[in-house]
Amino acid sequence: MEVFLKDDVKGLGYKNDLVTVKPGYGRNYLMPQGLAVLADKTNKKIVAENVRQAAHKADKVKGDAQTIADQIGDMVLDVVAKVGESGKIFGRVTTLQLSDALKAKGIEVDRKRLSFDTDPTSVGEYTASADLHREVKHKIRFNVVAE
Repeated sequence: MEVFLKDDVKGLGYKNDLVTVKPGYGRNYLMPQGLAVLADKTNKKIVAENVRQAAHKADKVKGDAQTIADQIGDMVLDVVAKVGESGKIFGRVTTLQLSDALKAKGIEVDRKRLSFDTDPTSVGEYTASADLHREVKHKIRFNVVAE
């Protein structure tokens, strides 16, 4: 089954991409959630027109994403967590905490665009990936420190 994505779907594609999915996934999840539309003749024309009209907006969005990536640069963030005597974290360090640490530095990144390369389990330095745009991805270094 071919569908056009109406929004970015992690692991599947980006907005306005034509993707092939299993019928049940498309019919029971993507379409009811408003994430995709069926790729029939009329929707193909509509998406082609939308892509044509949004081409100049896409350059601005990519530029904004590149600006955010440049602001982050080689910055190393500190994320505070409750830690036991052995250095192991109680609970978890989440992308929300990483997003808040970026916000404290004046950089606004949605937590859904962040993912950890390896899950932080103890005090130390880790990296996370920021998927800012389909063509702009950036690595963020952060330290987990004891509270």
